Amino acid sequence: MCGIVGYSGSRQAVEILIDALKRLEYRGYDSAGIAVCGKELQVYKDKGEIAKLQESLPVMKGTVGISHTRWATCGRPSKENAHPFVDCTGRFALVHNGIIENHMALRRELVARGHKFTSETDTEVLVHLLEESYKGDTHAALVETLKKVKGTYAVAVVRSGSNEVVAARKENPLVVGLGVGENFVASDVTALLNYTNKVLYVMDGESAVISPAGVRLFDESGQEVRREPSTISWTIDDAEKGGFGHFMLKEIYEEPLAIHNTLLGYLDDISDGNSIGSSRFSSVKIVACGSSFHAAMVGKYVIEALSDTPTTLELASEYRYSPGTKELPLVVLVSQSGETADTLAAAREARRRGCKTYAITNVVGSTLTREVDEVFYTRAGPEIGVAATKTYITQLVALYLLGMRMGIARGTIGPDSLRSMRSELRSMPKHVRTVLDNSSAIEEATDMLVNARDVFFIGRNINYPTVLEGALKLKEISYIHAEGYAAGELKHGPLALLDAHTPVVAACVKDHTYDKMLANVAEVAARDSPVLAIGFEDDTELNAVADRVIRIPKVSPIFSPMLITVVLQMLAYYTARRKGCPIDKPRNLAKSVTVE
Repeated sequence: MCGIVGYSGSRQAVEILIDALKRLEYRGYDSAGIAVCGKELQVYKDKGEIAKLQESLPVMKGTVGISHTRWATCGRPSKENAHPFVDCTGRFALVHNGIIENHMALRRELVARGHKFTSETDTEVLVHLLEESYKGDTHAALVETLKKVKGTYAVAVVRSGSNEVVAARKENPLVVGLGVGENFVASDVTALLNYTNKVLYVMDGESAVISPAGVRLFDESGQEVRREPSTISWTIDDAEKGGFGHFMLKEIYEEPLAIHNTLLGYLDDISDGNSIGSSRFSSVKIVACGSSFHAAMVGKYVIEALSDTPTTLELASEYRYSPGTKELPLVVLVSQSGETADTLAAAREARRRGCKTYAITNVVGSTLTREVDEVFYTRAGPEIGVAATKTYITQLVALYLLGMRMGIARGTIGPDSLRSMRSELRSMPKHVRTVLDNSSAIEEATDMLVNARDVFFIGRNINYPTVLEGALKLKEISYIHAEGYAAGELKHGPLALLDAHTPVVAACVKDHTYDKMLANVAEVAARDSPVLAIGFEDDTELNAVADRVIRIPKVSPIFSPMLITVVLQMLAYYTARRKGCPIDKPRNLAKSVTVE
């Protein structure tokens, strides 16, 4: 996730902007930049780390400025695509977090009117629109500009000759810091804690004017807003994790926003049917490793259910060694980092065989994106914890969207079904928040797991891969031996290992496998194994067969993996925390596996 810092006061801005920006480095970024207003507007930016920028920074004098760290989402990491951006007149500098969905149409219009663009980004349209809207009031110009855009933003602007920083937000965080004779703005309170603990949170749709004399907030209608400041009690160490004890927990709590951002721009356009996943492919093969493979397994169920397209799976590490067939499926490659060595090798092999390739990844400009025919970018933002959480959830979103698009193209999804599925996906961030709000019950349930040597996870159909992912999470970060099974396989060996000391976690949603799952849970209980069930909130039958039940909002069963996954991630997290494990950096594991 990108970082924004702005300053207006009496001190030299450069030192403050750089120092505050460094407090946001934990969020991950690929480039950085700074703009300072002195006698003239000065801008300096580059690809790479803040330290690199600082070493080469020219003398920049001025007491007003903005700075930015960028995580590429539109345009590859480069100096040209780094923020801030400057308009054609050289009066304005602007930084932006978020996504401008209609940037391509706006760019065409601006170019036709004579504007010159220097980057591939969506953000640059904002500064050119600002230039056109300016009539002597920067705040009014920014408000007018933002009326023309679709998407999300936290944005900050400075103008040559002015001592103000003007900012606004929509669905991206923004906070104002209050000082004496100086004031600040940032995308995260972490950036400001060296300078103030008094802040005003900018609410959705609001804008702000920050100057040495004070701060003015305005609502969407242009009316000035009065709000009491909040006092922050975090330390710097706490704040880097947003007040959370570990990055993993922070990233789990970021999942509603990650889902929302991944849906943006895709869900509304899905009915056009234009995708590499169209009806000309008679089959699909999904290739992945680790957690991404479990997402791929969910994707198999989704694509077959929604588009009636035969879909197979293959581990990336095995794909190159398979003989291949005369049939050329669409090969979907799933990788969080886009740098997984086995997945890259599989992509190259698929192209060599003549297959069309489609990548799902979270990293713009990664190697995988250059090896395939088409890319779907998830928008989870940087994930620092080694165990995949929000990146896994957004991979599921990507696979649902692919299945829906293929279903539309093949005529297996009608208008009513499409409307219903769109509505459910739009509601998913809300449902995930409901699960997160139940964290105390999930934490209490770890009593059943924390002292176990072995834990089994069982599920059926689309939630069979979901429990595989749950078992992986537990073993990754708590070091408890955990195994996931299709519940119907219990009689084929695993039952021999069950006893009173072996808890079983069961995904039991009311779908076409529900009665079978209840029977499987009863089999487990008959071996004295403690059972922790996860089911819908209106399910009254689970209490009779399970020792404890964690309830999730009722959704269509096909979407249940997203909510069950969040429960399983939190179970793993709280278990590992109780055991005192190094949650963010589990032993022997790396975030991106770049060797085969």
